[in-house]
Amino acid sequence: MRILITGNMGYIGPVLAQHLRKRFPDSFLVGVDRGWFASCLSDPSRLPEAVLDQQWFKDVRDLTVDDLKGFDAVVALAAISNDAMGKRFELVTDEINCKAVLSTAKLASEAGVDRFVFASSCSIYGAAADGQPRTESSQVAPLTAYAHSKIDTEKGLAQLEGDMTVTALRFATACGASPRLRLDLVLNDFVAGAVASNTVDVLSDGTPWRPLIHVRDMCRAIEWAIVRDKEAGGQFLKINAGSERWNVQVRDLANAVGKMIPSAKVTIATSPPADNRSYRVDFSLFEKLAPDHQPLETLEGTIAELRDNFVKAGFNDANFRQSNFIRLKILNGLCDEGVLAPDLRLAA
Repeated sequence: MRILITGNMGYIGPVLAQHLRKRFPDSFLVGVDRGWFASCLSDPSRLPEAVLDQQWFKDVRDLTVDDLKGFDAVVALAAISNDAMGKRFELVTDEINCKAVLSTAKLASEAGVDRFVFASSCSIYGAAADGQPRTESSQVAPLTAYAHSKIDTEKGLAQLEGDMTVTALRFATACGASPRLRLDLVLNDFVAGAVASNTVDVLSDGTPWRPLIHVRDMCRAIEWAIVRDKEAGGQFLKINAGSERWNVQVRDLANAVGKMIPSAKVTIATSPPADNRSYRVDFSLFEKLAPDHQPLETLEGTIAELRDNFVKAGFNDANFRQSNFIRLKILNGLCDEGVLAPDLRLAA
């Protein structure tokens, strides 16, 4: 099997490459990434891309049909990957997260690729005022450029012509250890704060609901999407990827970290800015269609692994929200240095 992974040098990609190499040892794995976050290694002594057969340093906006010929599956991870970056780079978010993905999918179909997997997001549900878990048929309410880009891409993929099997995995909020760790994710942030400064700072009132998924369980879902029969969901499938037990309120996440790291004090904002992003998600369709690829990780295990990795690395940066573990800091720095133009292409 020949698999192309776009955006493979981010948070998910290194874990996915290791997972696919283990699950499909004879596969031919290729990553394509511009390398913006290549230096964001948790352990610089190991290069995650070593498990790939090839690494292409290329902007996904520049892929051609010839690039995609001969592949059996394409996994589209490349994205401006969170709300803060989407706000700073709103037009580019649409260009990369939506237009480039749809172009890649169209080219993949023309090239004869059999499977296309898109990393979508549960953030498209936005605010669920009634408190009911969102199903795939629920009304969406995207509140950010990032969320809008995901739902717009899903709509485009649903209209794609050809016989390619397409799966849009609406992932819960990512968390957990990765060779290219991100600390701009809620649980990772909480654990980093607990280790570095003995504080778990909840910047909201703690009541919003968030579904979470460990990055390793995201890879299990992607594996399923690569191999799923068309009968399991149809030629185009949009599906919530996660599990009911990971539907939690932010304050419960914080308290779980405090319990696992007793030296840390949990503080919840008393006059926080409004956070309308609150939604629970129904994962029953994923449980039905992918019984052998269900999430296996636990909240306690995820916290413990992050904690132990931080301690082993001697992590003590109380100012980590201004560090290179925050993806927006990387992009802002590259733009300020004149390496990247405003459209996040290499500056002339």
